[in-house]
Amino acid sequence: MVSGSHERVETYNVRVHGRVQGVGYRFSTVRRAHELGVSGWVQNMEDGTVEALIQGTPDQVDRMLEFMRKGPPGARVTELDSERSYSERKYDRFEQR
Repeated sequence: MVSGSHERVETYNVRVHGRVQGVGYRFSTVRRAHELGVSGWVQNMEDGTVEALIQGTPDQVDRMLEFMRKGPPGARVTELDSERSYSERKYDRFEQR
């Protein structure tokens, strides 16, 4: 049995508001996701927000959301909306779109 395979996987849709474009937010989010073993994606939106889908164990998701509430040093997050998604799709890795 693979270690950790018994843990349930959660999927969250996330929208990040504030100064989050042009400050390395997506790049640092991808790096942190790889460190934590989270899968999904992150992308800039036309309205200036950043949207992401994160997938991992409850602990991985909590740690990823904690990072996303702050972002990299140049970012200023004013609001983070996250909503659990019950998607059947499983992502293999985390990528920037």
